[in-house]
Formats: sequence, C-alpha cells, structure tokens
Amino acid sequence: MLLNRETYAKRWIIRPDGEEKVTGKLRYLTDLTVPGMLYGKVLRSRYPHAWILSIDTSKAKQTPGVRAVVTAKDVPGLNLFGIAFPHQPVFCHDHVRYIGDALAAVAADTEEIAEHALSLIEVMYEPLPAVDNPETALDEGVLKLHPEGNLLHRTSLQQGEAEAAFAGCAYIVEETYFTPRQMHTYMETEGGLFIPETDGRLTVYSPTQHGYKDRMQLSRILAMEEERIRVISSPIGGSFGGKDELNVQPFGALLALTTGSPVKMHNSRRESVIAGIKRHPMRIKMKTGVDEAGYLIAHQVSILADTGAYATLGREVLNFATEHAIGPYNIQHVDVQGTSVYTNNGVSGEFRGFGGNQVIFAVESQIERLAEKLGMDAWELRKLNLRAPGDPGPMGQQIVQTEGASQVWSKVMESPLWAKRENAMKQGGAGEGQGETQDETQDETQDETQDETQDETQDETQDPWIRRGIGAAMVMHGAGLGLGIPDHSGGRLELTPEGKIQASFGFEEFGQGLYAALTLMLQDSFGCAVDDISIVIGDTDRAPSSGSSTASRATTMMWRALQRLKPPLVQTLLQQASVLAGIAAAELATGAGGIHRKGDESGLPVVTYAQLAKAAEAAAKPILAHTEFDYPTTPEGLVGAHYLYTYAAVIVEVEVNLLTGRVKVMQTDHVIAAGPVINPMGFLGQIEGGSGMALGFTLTEDAIMKESMYVRHNLDTYLVPTVKDSPPIIRVEAIEDLPEGDTFGPRGVGEIGSVGLAPAITAAVRQATGIWVNRLPISPEDIVQSIDWLERVEAID
Repeated sequence: MLLNRETYAKRWIIRPDGEEKVTGKLRYLTDLTVPGMLYGKVLRSRYPHAWILSIDTSKAKQTPGVRAVVTAKDVPGLNLFGIAFPHQPVFCHDHVRYIGDALAAVAADTEEIAEHALSLIEVMYEPLPAVDNPETALDEGVLKLHPEGNLLHRTSLQQGEAEAAFAGCAYIVEETYFTPRQMHTYMETEGGLFIPETDGRLTVYSPTQHGYKDRMQLSRILAMEEERIRVISSPIGGSFGGKDELNVQPFGALLALTTGSPVKMHNSRRESVIAGIKRHPMRIKMKTGVDEAGYLIAHQVSILADTGAYATLGREVLNFATEHAIGPYNIQHVDVQGTSVYTNNGVSGEFRGFGGNQVIFAVESQIERLAEKLGMDAWELRKLNLRAPGDPGPMGQQIVQTEGASQVWSKVMESPLWAKRENAMKQGGAGEGQGETQDETQDETQDETQDETQDETQDETQDPWIRRGIGAAMVMHGAGLGLGIPDHSGGRLELTPEGKIQASFGFEEFGQGLYAALTLMLQDSFGCAVDDISIVIGDTDRAPSSGSSTASRATTMMWRALQRLKPPLVQTLLQQASVLAGIAAAELATGAGGIHRKGDESGLPVVTYAQLAKAAEAAAKPILAHTEFDYPTTPEGLVGAHYLYTYAAVIVEVEVNLLTGRVKVMQTDHVIAAGPVINPMGFLGQIEGGSGMALGFTLTEDAIMKESMYVRHNLDTYLVPTVKDSPPIIRVEAIEDLPEGDTFGPRGVGEIGSVGLAPAITAAVRQATGIWVNRLPISPEDIVQSIDWLERVEAID
C-alpha cells in the first residue's frame, strides 16, 4: 500500500514534536543553559600517532577565568571507555593513536577563555609513523597500535566447498568494491550539560542512543554508583548510530564534579569531524559463479574493514557485514572471510545499516554482472536464487519465516519505472537505452503536485549529453543485535496521579518519530484519546532500561512490551472501575477519557481515569504494570546471527551528464516488507531519510584522510545531499502481511531504506552509460574518463 495521507488517513497524525522542530522552538539538550555554568573544551592530539613525553598544564591553570584543567591523573576510576570493548582512553597520557585522542579538558567562565587555555597547555610529543593503510596494517614490521597488535577481529562463514565449486561454474564474476568513510553529519553535534547536584548526584543532559549504557560507563570512569548518575538523553538532533558511543560525556562529567559547577560542552563541526565516529570504509573482494541456468553455485568474499584507532563496535559491524555478504540468496558453496584492522585513521563504528550498506552494494553489483554474462534479466536472476520460506538464514540459522523476499520482488514490478526499464532493455541493454523521449520521461502515474518538477526534468532531457537509466536492487536486513549479544528490553505502564496512561521506556527520541509511534500504539491498545496519554522516554531516573535505540529494534520492542503490559493494566483498571461504578468488569472497556460501558453510545465514561487515579492514591495501591524481556533471537547459529529480517526492493531512475560525469537521481521507488505499519508518517520519513543518507554514500560523501589526517573539516567541502539533490519523486509502498501466527509484530525500518539504493543507482548508471561502478562515491572523473567520446559524438550527430 502506498504510504501517503490518503491511504492512511486515520493513522496519519501530526508528530507530537513536529511543530516545535519545524519552527525551531524545540530545545535540544545542547541548547540547555543554567545560571553559573562553565564552558568545557577538550585538547586533542596534534599528531595521529606519537608518544607523549610530557603534558604541562600550569599556564592554563593560572589563566584568569579557568576553573579546572583535568588530565588522565584526575580520572578517579577507569580511564577507558567503549560500548563493547573498553579500551579507548578518556585521556591519553603516554601514547596517542589518532588526532581525535584527548589529552586534557578545561572548564572556564567563557568559551573563549577555555579555548585560550587549551592553547597554553604544552605537550611534548615524539611523532611516530602513521599506520594509515588498512591493506598493510597487518604486515610484518608495521608498528603495533595496541599490545595485541593491529587486528581487531576476524570472521569466517563457510558452507560447502566454494573454491572447488568454481570449477563447475559456467560463468564467474570477480570484482573488488570500495566504499567510503561516511560521516553521520547530524544537525546537533556532540555535547551536553553536566550538573553536579547538591545531594552528590550527577545529572547528565547529553545526546545518546543508550542512556543506561552511558550511565554504566560513566560510573566506571567516575568511580560512582550508577544510581547516583542520572542520564537524560532526549530530544536529540540526529544520531544514526554516531552517538551510541560515549563522546564528550566523560569530559563534561569530570569537569562538573571537579569544579562543583554545571559545565556545558558542545563540539564545533570541526571537532565533531575529528573526534566523531564514521561509517567503516571497506574493501570487498567478491568472486561469484553460476551454472548455465543461472543458479548461484559458488561465492567467495573477502572483507577488509578499517576500524581506525579503537574498536568501539567494529567487531559487531564486521559480524553483520559477514552475515549479509550473501544477500537474500541461496548459494550452495560459500566462503566469507572478514578482517577488521586498527589504523591511525579516524575511529569507525556504528552507522545506519551497520555494515550492510557496504556488502549489499557488492552483492547486488555481482548479480548485475552475472546477469549480463548470462544474457539474462538481472531481476529474473534474483528470483531464481531467492531464499524461499523454510530456508535457513545466511548463517545457516533458524529464522522467522515470511514471504517478504518474494513479495517485494514482485511488487517492485508494479512501479511506474518498471515499464521504462523494460523498454530501455528492449532498445539494446546496457549503455544503449539512453536518451529517452519527452513522452517517455513523463509518467501518467506521477502525482500532479510534481508538475513543476517534471517541467524542469523535461527541459534537462533535451540536452544531448544527458543519458537516463533505470536500476533495481534487493535487500534482506537483520534487525536486533543478533545471537549471543545482550539485547535486553523492558517497559512500564501506569496510571499517573493526574489520570494519564503513562508509558515509560528507556529509548531515545532522535528524529525517528518514537513519540508518534508510541502515541498510536497506546491509542490502539486502550481506545483512549491523545489527551489521556503521557510518555516518558530517555531518562534513567524515570524510565526502565529498554536497551539501545539502535539496530531497528525500538518499535518492535515497544510493540512487544505493550502486548505484555496491556492485559494486566486493563484488568486492574476495569476491576477498580467496577468497584466505583457498581458495574461488572465484564461489561466495561477502556476508552477516551476513562472506562466506558460496552454498547453505550453516549461517548461518556462511567468512571474517568482521573477518578481511578484518585481512588488508587487514596488506597495507596498504584495502578501499574512492568515487563522485562529480550529481543527474539535464533536458537542456533554463529554469534551475531539474526532471527527477524526485513525485506526491501528499490528501483531508481538516474540521469548521467556525459560532459561532467555527474549522476542525478530522478525517482526512487521503495517497496518494504516489514509487517504492520504503526506510524505511516514516521515510516515514510524513515525510508525517505535513509534514502537521503544512501544518496550521499553513493554520490558525494567521503571523509577522505591523508596520512591519517582529515582533509575535510566542514560541510563546505564535505558535501551532504540537500533537498536540491534529492529525487523529485520518492514513492514508498509497504507490504504489511505477516504469516498467520506470527507474534513478532512490526519490524523496524530505521535502516532498510538506506541499504539498497547504492547498487540500484550503479545498475542504472550501467544501463545509461555502459559503465560499471565498483567504487563509492561514484567519481564524476571516472565516469568522464570511461566514456568513448568518439562514439558519443557520433551518436549525437
């Protein structure tokens, strides 16, 4: 079903936080101020790799207006952090491994004084050669960045005998793919406000995706009990995985406790670039073989990931990439080997798609190349090899079965772009379906609201140097953290003294529309009105631990929690209402404003929620329900193997300018099979937003490093797609069907919209120009240099 206001009219609600966000009234955590607060700044390394000989802070401490200068010796607890592997120093004292490493932090009366104080800290270094090439990081003689060496993690996934099976293949494609180091570029850079309370506690207002995990890590660093630290983590101005790891929190907390005053910290964009984590750049070698009929026989993969100076979630990202390096296909003989190495480059970690974007670009590109060798439609080749219900998952594990793969495969062929794709292929296949006529570029199914945009694109296609192409790709994407990784969750429902049905979760709101989704779920569960609802999220003092707001898990976990919480809460509400109203509980039901008598059409409750709350308070018997549980996992398989999968297909139309080599995406159509749509507007926003990030990954974004130093430090040279770069037309269709008896509910869609676009675009570029792309972002220079100019000029003449 197309996701738009008309088809989902009853569920198309205005986001509770929407008006404040679009008007600029919303205050992010880094906007907060309190009287008497200080400003914190961090001194980071001058070199990507060096020994530290000495750190002299005396001049900085003597500066008027400076209230504290802290270094490694001032850390009362563990001078290390890391969400999965705590080995990154809070402050380095003898060795720096990348330019984001912190050496000292300053708290001062003004930001200017703090900046000046940093310049007065004298650090003596002994520079060391930088390990800047992941290809050689494990070579003999290369400096070891950590005592255990430069290897973070290896993975291996083997089924059958891949090497031997290639001998029986009719066609083999062997290619190496390269993907970029992408920045999260959230609107709100890292920061927060840190307040030491009069009772000895610490309140941390800081953007994060896992407040409870932050609290645990801070307790180790500060040598404080977790319960003495309160983390308030919402609302957040974007994250996409980049704030799942600690960033400025240790520094702000230490400075606040040292000075006894509130401390505000807020990274500049340059600081965010230098110290923030990025998407793992990967080199992926693939060798894939098919038989004469097109069945995939053998598949060899070698993944090399640059995790940078520290681990963060590098191991888990590599595990995910290894699992998804097969795609949604059945392949008899598989050999996937993954390696993640340390370098002196910027730290790589969690990023929307979690390693899936990189390997799925490679897998889907292999399918396109094999289809051309076979003389077969690539979409038919995909269908021939798709996993069927009943098949195990990519790691041989048991998975929850759905028809999602075949559903999205079929549904994408109903896209208005499909007929244009077929027509282009009939005209000659790769590189020969260019220069479509004006009539062909107009599609009668396009919305009338796109008329102005259509007129612009029509004029563009008159240019003889413009070529159009259409490409498609498929995605199978696991949700949750996977087998063997703690994936706890929980929630609480209660009736507040004010008579509100209050849902409390430890998740965070960072733009994904959690408030709206939870509001709709509560209305569905209780038939109540929006005014009857209260929501508490992102506060370790007020909400139970629900696990991280990551891995496309939050919506699923809230839905599953409500399935557990609703029955006991409703039972208590109806029993109490029965006592107050003198009506049998069996004749009552929850509704707007309170408890209603079934069949009563007056719309008036017989007992209001406020009356129930007052009675509960008088009896000292709070009305509440609490649950704890884990994300569903497969009972078998390797560490990281997933149980729940979401499926998607995407088809795109691009224009390629043969003179400039620039690629412009004109339309994207997404089909998503993720179970019931809870919040249509949020669902649409997630797919559109993920698609926008994938556009940057494919066309413009690369945080280039030279000798382990960032070349680009701001958004004037690091180019993120804007509205002008986005497709004029984006269509999203949801397949909500789940098999009978499926109890797992809606699957999250926070990532899947970002995963399949890159291979669809490169397939479209191939159709438009005849050029294969194996490196992202697509280089305009490579496009221009690959063109047979004589052939193009003759074609125009």
